[in-house]
Amino acid sequence: MLVNLQTVLKMAEEGNYCIPAFNVYNMETVMGVLHAAEEMHAPIIMQIYPRLMKEETGYFLSPVVLAAAARASVPVCFHLDHGPSELETTRSLRYGATGIMLDGSTLPFEENIALTKRVVDTCSYLDIGVEGELGHVGTTNDAEMDEFTTPQDAKRFVEETGVSCLAVAVGTAHGRYSKPPKLDIDRIRAIREATGNTALVLHGGSGVPDEEIKKAVAAGIRKMNFATDICYAFLDTCLAELQKPNRAIAVDNFMKKPIEAVKEFCVSRIKLVGADGKA
Repeated sequence: MLVNLQTVLKMAEEGNYCIPAFNVYNMETVMGVLHAAEEMHAPIIMQIYPRLMKEETGYFLSPVVLAAAARASVPVCFHLDHGPSELETTRSLRYGATGIMLDGSTLPFEENIALTKRVVDTCSYLDIGVEGELGHVGTTNDAEMDEFTTPQDAKRFVEETGVSCLAVAVGTAHGRYSKPPKLDIDRIRAIREATGNTALVLHGGSGVPDEEIKKAVAAGIRKMNFATDICYAFLDTCLAELQKPNRAIAVDNFMKKPIEAVKEFCVSRIKLVGADGKA
């Protein structure tokens, strides 16, 4: 069933676990994620990167996500990931998104607050929650990390914007890590306390050691993003299939194993963050 962002965040908060948010890129990744969620009886978030929404891909992919959510026996939120401007956020709303992320983390603090609040106000007319970001979560290719999110700034940001959840910089990055990251768990707890137990989001979940993920969830992470490892699960399996001498020629048959690989990865993450059996 299709639900809004607030619904799944409330479930996670009341159950003291984390909602896995999986980036999807085509029909096959949508299918893999959905099959995992239904098998594990888990609430999930399917999210789309803003580039897809800015290009025509979002126009075609959004109905696929909505159809999957409509058929699903578990709660599914359709979320925009890292929307940098009102162009992507507005287009996502038109395409049926039930959760929006406005990422103003590269802007000066005051501008980030102003833009995020504007999007929160717009989305409130549709009863759709907004995720903000404070403390830029960069990529694994960056020479160094930006400064981590401070509890003081987080408190003010949440109070002045009214976001439903907040992505914080606590030691992760987007992409494949050259060495496993170590998260600042004490900072997560401090931000939770300063913001009145606001739902916190961890970006760059791919490649984070399992024990670090468990500690982060226990400290208050209520949404965790997985994207890079979904891409690798899908593409590595495609490459393996292409190397087989008697591989399937029909695309639908060829895609069965990549879909299954995505499903298996998602099942592992659903269990790890404690969302299995919670739908």
